[in-house]
Amino acid sequence: MAKLFAAIDVGSYELNLGIYEFGQDRMRVIDTVKYRLDLGTDSYSKGRLPADKIEELCRILKEFSRIMKGYRVSDYKAYGTSAIRETRNTRILLDQIEQRTGIHVDILSNSEQRFLDYKSVASKGREFGDTIEKSTAIVDIGGGSIQLSLFAKDKLDVTQNMKLGVLRLQERLSELDVTPGKYEELLEEMIGSQLAVFEKLYLRGRSIDNLIIVDDYISPITWSRTKDSDTPGFVTSDRFMAFFARIREMDSVEFCRWYGIAPENLNQVYIAATLIRSVISATSAKMIWAPGVTLTDGIAYEYGERKKLIVIDHDFEGDIIACSRSISRRYMGDDNREQTLENICMAIFDSMKKVTGLNKRDRLLLRIAAILHDCGKYISLYNAAQSSYDIIMATEIIGLSEVEREIVAGVVKYNHVYLDYDIERTESSGRGEEVYMRIAKLAAILRIANGLDKSQKQKFGDIKASLKDDTLVITVRTNKDITLEKGMFERRADFFEEIFCVRPVIKQIAKI
Repeated sequence: MAKLFAAIDVGSYELNLGIYEFGQDRMRVIDTVKYRLDLGTDSYSKGRLPADKIEELCRILKEFSRIMKGYRVSDYKAYGTSAIRETRNTRILLDQIEQRTGIHVDILSNSEQRFLDYKSVASKGREFGDTIEKSTAIVDIGGGSIQLSLFAKDKLDVTQNMKLGVLRLQERLSELDVTPGKYEELLEEMIGSQLAVFEKLYLRGRSIDNLIIVDDYISPITWSRTKDSDTPGFVTSDRFMAFFARIREMDSVEFCRWYGIAPENLNQVYIAATLIRSVISATSAKMIWAPGVTLTDGIAYEYGERKKLIVIDHDFEGDIIACSRSISRRYMGDDNREQTLENICMAIFDSMKKVTGLNKRDRLLLRIAAILHDCGKYISLYNAAQSSYDIIMATEIIGLSEVEREIVAGVVKYNHVYLDYDIERTESSGRGEEVYMRIAKLAAILRIANGLDKSQKQKFGDIKASLKDDTLVITVRTNKDITLEKGMFERRADFFEEIFCVRPVIKQIAKI
C-alpha cells in the first residue's frame, strides 16, 4: 500500500513543501509548493527575525499544514536551516511556530543539511552513479554558506563549508555601499580569498571532471533551459560561461524575461553564477550538472531509507567513514593502526550489543572515534586528549549532528585520560544523561581496543570476542609476545567492568 509523506524546508531564501508517495520500493513526487520568503538577510545581519517575517512564516506553515491534511499524509518532517539556526532566539522562535501552526520544526546542523542535500542528488539514481564514477565536486550553494565536497573513487572524500552564501554576500556588499562598477570586483575578491585556501589544501594534484550544482538560484534556470534535451540539467562549462556573459551584458529586463526570473531576484542569480564561475576556474571542470533537486527531496529520501520503503544503492555510511579517514590523514593518522583499532572495536561492540543498549548509529560513531583516536598528537604528544577533543569539535564531519560530533570528541578524549565523572556538566554541555552514558560506553570499548594494540605493531591478525555470562572473552591468535598488551589491557578492564558489569579477558591461541 502506498504511503504519503510530507517534507518541509524552512530555508533562508524560500519555504518548500514536498508531498511524496512511497510504494513498490520507489519514491515519487506528488506535489511541490514553494514560497519565497527572505529569512536569511535579517538572521545573518541582525541575529533575529522581525515580527512581520515571523507572522508571514507562520501563515505559510499553516497553509502547508492545510495542504498536508488535504493529502492525508501519514507522516512529515520539517527542518529549519541556517536562517533559523543562526537566530539568537532559536528556541523561542521554534516554540512560537509550533504553538501557532502545530508544525514541529527541527534544526539541522550544517553537516546534516549538506548530507541531506547530497542524498537529494543521490535520489536521482543512475545519473548520480554515472556522474560520480569520474572525479566530481558537489557545489551546494545556500543563503548563508556554500559547501564544497569532493569525490574519489565513488566515495565522498573531502567536504568543507565556507561562509559564501548568496544572501550573506549580498548583505555584505550592501553594507559596503559600492558603485556598480566596483560590485563585480569586490564580489570576486570576497569569493576568491576563501576559494584560494580550499584550492591550496585540497585541489593540488587533483583533477575535477564534473560539478554537481545544488541551489535555489541557478539550478531552476539550468533545468528549464535543458529539460528538452537528452540529458536535462547537464551543460558544459563553456555553455555556462556564455550564460554568465549574458548576465553581465544583456539588459536586465530582457534577461529576466528571457530566463523567467523575477527582477528582484536577479542580483542573487548573479552572485550564485559568480560563485559557480569561480569554482569552475579553480577546478577546471568540463561538465556541470544541475539535477534540480531540493532539500525536501533529501528529507524524503532519508525517511524512505530509514523506514526501508525504498531500495538504496549507495553506501552513505561509507561516505561518512571516508570523510573521517580524510580528516585523519590531514593530521598524519596511521591507516594500518586505525584499521586494527576499528576491527577490534567492531568485534567487541558486536559481541556486547545485547547488554550495552547501544544501536547501529553508535556503532558508526565508535568507528569514527577509532579512526580519529590519535588526531590530537599532530598538535601535542603531551596533551593529545584535549587536542584531539578540540580538533574534532572544530571539524565538521558531514552527516553527523552537533551532538554526535560531541560524542565522538568525548570518546576520543576519554580514550586517553580517565573519564571525568562531571562530564555531564562539562563537555556534554548540559545535554543530559543519555549523551554522558553513550560517551562512557563507547570510550570503555575504545580503551580496551587501544590496550590490545598499545605497541602499535598490529600483533593480532585474527581477533574474536564472545560474551559468556558476565565475562567477555577476547581471543587473539598470535605467536608474538603480548606482555605489554596484557598489562595495558588489565588497567583498562576495570573501567570496562564498571560500565558494563562485564569483565573482559584475553585468551591467546598460538598461530599455526
